[in-house]
Amino acid sequence: MKKRVNPELLDNDNPEWRAQDVARARPASAVLPELFGTQAAKAMLKPRGRPPADIVKDRITIRLSPDVTAAFRASGNGWQTRMDAALKDWLRTHSVV
Repeated sequence: MKKRVNPELLDNDNPEWRAQDVARARPASAVLPELFGTQAAKAMLKPRGRPPADIVKDRITIRLSPDVTAAFRASGNGWQTRMDAALKDWLRTHSVV
């Protein structure tokens, strides 16, 4: 039994691709410069998300006193970065061995 197609769901301006259409397809990196110019194409093809960091920090689990974490958290957003800076400052004045 053939499945009935809902005529409201047909899109004559954008029909389903056939094998020939897929074979003829070109990547966006080849088509966009022709349509919009090189600069606009570069902007459209720019990778998304945050760029990779030069220095990747270690992810660890650490247990700290509640009063220490409360004090740093009370200082607002960026408290983990400030805690990292405080530990770096401590390392400058103390030997670890």
